[in-house]
Amino acid sequence: MKVLVIGCGGREHMLVKKLNQSARVTEVFVAPGNAGIRAEATCINIAIDAIDELLRFAKKEAIEWTIVGPEIPLANGIVDQFRAADLNIFGPTKAAALIESSKDFSKTLMKKYHIPTARFQTFTDSNQAKLYIKEQGAPIVVKADGLAEGKGVVVAMTEQEACEAVEQMLESNCFGAAGAQVVIEEFLIGEEFSLFAFVEGEAVYPMIPARDYKRAFDGDQGPNTGGMGAYSSVPDVSEADLEFTTETILKPVARAMVAEGRPYTGVLYAGLIQTVSGIKVIEFNARFGDPETQVVLPLLENDLIDVIEAVNAGVDPKLTWRDGYAVGVVVASSGYPKVCQKGVVLPKLPETIDGYLIQAGTTFDDQQHLVSNGGRIFLVGSVQKTLAEASEEVYRYLRNIDQMDNFYYRTDIGVI
Repeated sequence: MKVLVIGCGGREHMLVKKLNQSARVTEVFVAPGNAGIRAEATCINIAIDAIDELLRFAKKEAIEWTIVGPEIPLANGIVDQFRAADLNIFGPTKAAALIESSKDFSKTLMKKYHIPTARFQTFTDSNQAKLYIKEQGAPIVVKADGLAEGKGVVVAMTEQEACEAVEQMLESNCFGAAGAQVVIEEFLIGEEFSLFAFVEGEAVYPMIPARDYKRAFDGDQGPNTGGMGAYSSVPDVSEADLEFTTETILKPVARAMVAEGRPYTGVLYAGLIQTVSGIKVIEFNARFGDPETQVVLPLLENDLIDVIEAVNAGVDPKLTWRDGYAVGVVVASSGYPKVCQKGVVLPKLPETIDGYLIQAGTTFDDQQHLVSNGGRIFLVGSVQKTLAEASEEVYRYLRNIDQMDNFYYRTDIGVI
């Protein structure tokens, strides 16, 4: 069969690698893809939000399955339009994707259905938001309500920092419409982890947990990013923790979405935290997370297309997992997550690796040099028997890369 993947980042490169392992998949197209994907699939120059063009392409090429990577086309209703045209597409409808595209909707849903999460209030008025911050004190979390590419969250350690975040979002419009409303949350203390699940209506099939690193620098310092690396599975997340999360969070939210007339289909991402009062939800995303996908899928033994078709048909996909751990470390442009220079020639990457390379923000210049085209450039991953061995293999490879002056990476991913 022919498969279309929508997106251009590391998550989509990992999806391509996984799909290429299937004996049933004869050709993979990616819109628009990146330089690394180009070597493993057919990239087509269609933007992720050009839904009409994507629809025409899928019809013309007789695409049997479309898999949506990023959140923007989901929030724009790509699933609704493909389904209306009787095309197979894996992902939630626009109404269901609101669980990610509006923090206020997600938090209100959790409050209504008693799903454990941080206390919160939502504001459109800057002065009222600042008064609430002064009442609650710091640390406190300020979130843009809409989609902000993983950069719309400020974990403020002081009241002043929180008030400045409110000003940037509500007064300076730093995130445009996405920041026209803010959610201010209680600061939770604990270890974070992510848990994906394949969902079809009330049926929920959890994957294995992962832990990503949002802060830019070692020791969880610096600004929030889209993710600087991840590992899976997570030794300190027990089977009891996973059962609690499934029964108290994942299944109830799936039932809640059905009850709200927004039945969910696709991958549901739960960002979670282990607090002294139990596991709570930080956020939900309506798709595979990045960079967690790059460490979860290498451990999945099943054929991804088989899983998608089973879930879509309401059948248990019977997920099986490799015995071992995966670690992935992101190499980012200097300046990320703020403004990054594009078109910087990438260093020569060593050919020998006991692992895998996933490209994200890459393209080719006019001389066919591999150059940067975004903030997060590539990820180095490895699967090994132990977490320490996987981490060491990744860093062994990274230490052998010369001319890294214009790029950086954390040195503590998977180091416990």
